[in-house]
Amino acid sequence: MSAGTEKLGTRGTRVFVAKLAGTGVFDPIGDQVGRVYDVVSIIRVTGAPQVVGLVVEVTNRRRVFVPISRVTAIKPGAVITTGLLNMRRFHQRNVETLIVSQLFDRVVRMRDGSGPVRIRDVAMEQRMPREWRVTELFVERVTKSTFGFKRGGETLLVSTADVAGMASQIGVQDASSLIAATHDMKAADLADILRDLPEERMHEVAAQLPDERLADVLEELPDDYSVAILSTLQAKRAADVLDVMQPDDAADLMSELSPRTAQNLLNLMEPEEAEDVRRLMVYEDDTAGGLMTTEPVILPPDATVAQLLANVRNEDIPPALAALVIIARPPLETPTGKFIGVIHIQQALREPPQTLLGTIVDTDIEAVDPEESISALTRILAMYNLTAVPVVDDLGHVLGAVSVDDVLDNLLPPDWRDQDAEVTEAEMEERLNG
Repeated sequence: MSAGTEKLGTRGTRVFVAKLAGTGVFDPIGDQVGRVYDVVSIIRVTGAPQVVGLVVEVTNRRRVFVPISRVTAIKPGAVITTGLLNMRRFHQRNVETLIVSQLFDRVVRMRDGSGPVRIRDVAMEQRMPREWRVTELFVERVTKSTFGFKRGGETLLVSTADVAGMASQIGVQDASSLIAATHDMKAADLADILRDLPEERMHEVAAQLPDERLADVLEELPDDYSVAILSTLQAKRAADVLDVMQPDDAADLMSELSPRTAQNLLNLMEPEEAEDVRRLMVYEDDTAGGLMTTEPVILPPDATVAQLLANVRNEDIPPALAALVIIARPPLETPTGKFIGVIHIQQALREPPQTLLGTIVDTDIEAVDPEESISALTRILAMYNLTAVPVVDDLGHVLGAVSVDDVLDNLLPPDWRDQDAEVTEAEMEERLNG
C-alpha cells in the first residue's frame, strides 16, 4: 500500500495516515519486519499534535512500538527503520492518542463557527529529521440530529489550527472506519485490538459492531472485559448478542453477572437459546458439563457422508467441533437419543458420498459424564488424539461435547493473553524525546 507521501520543499514530507496504515516496515538491509498498524500522537492544548512513534504489527499480529526517531524514511510502500525492533508488546499511555483507532471519526468544531466536522484522515509532516507533527486534517461536515451526528457530505482539508476539541470527542464517537479496517480480521485478533484501546473507545467500538461479530469477539475476550462490554449494552441488545454466542461461552459469561442481571437476560433471550444456557449453568466450571457446548455436529446413522460434509462446511461451527461428528439416535437436538459413536472428518473424506454413517461409525471412543474432571478430559484428548469429546448422561443421551480449545482455555493462566509488562517510564521518555 502506498504511504501517500508528498514533498513539501524545505519543510519535509507530508504523509496521510490512512494510506500509511498497512505499509511495510523494513530494516536498513531491506528485510521486512512488519506493517504499520497505527500512529501514536500526543495532542496538546496548543500547537500541532506531536507524532511520537508507530505501532508496528509483527509476527502473529503482535504489535510493538517504534519511536519516530528510529524511522529514517517514509517512502511510497515502505517505512525504513534504523534496525532491530523492541519486541515488547505496545501499551498505550494515557497521554497518547492512536490516530487510526481513536482520532479517525472523531467529531471536532471548526473555529470559524461553521459547525462540527468529522475527521476522516490526518496528514503528518516532517518538520525536522527526528520530528513529525500532525499539521492537517481531512474532514467531513456533519449535521446534528436528535440521535447524534449525521454525515453532511462536504469534505475539506484544514489545518489543525482551524479546529477545536481534538483532544476529546463531542458526544459518542463513530467507529465506522475502525470497524471497516478490521472487517476481515479473525475475531480473536479484533478482540486483541479492543483490549488495547482505552475503555471508553473500546465500548464505543463494541456497541457499533453487528450482533454476530460482537458475539464472536466476546467469546475471545477475558471474562472481565466481556462483562464490562455487556454491561454497557441495553438489556435487549445484550440478550440478542448472547443468543448468537456459543452456549458454553454465554453460560460462562452469565456466571460472572449478578443473579438478578443474569435472570433478566435469560428472560429476554430466545427460549431455546436460554434453555441451553440454563442447562450449562448448573455444572461446575472445571467439569465436562461446565466446559461443553450443547451444539456439536450430531447426525443419525442413516445419514450419508455427503450430508455429513455439508453439515461441517458451516462456517459458524468451530474447527475443533467440525473435525468430529457425533452419531446418535433421534431426536438429534441435545439431549439426544442414545449415543452410538463418532466419525472423524478424515475418515469421512475417504468414503464415497453415498456411504451410510452407521457403517463407518467409530464405537470405540467412549463419551464422558458431565461431572468428569478437566484432568480426565485432558488425558482422553491426548490419548486418542481427539479435537472433541462427547458428553452423555446416565442413560446415554448426548448432552454436548467438549472441544480441545475450551480445555486449553481452562488450563492456561487467566492472563495468558497478556504476558508482557507495562511500558516503563524510561520508555515513555524515549517516546516523547526521541
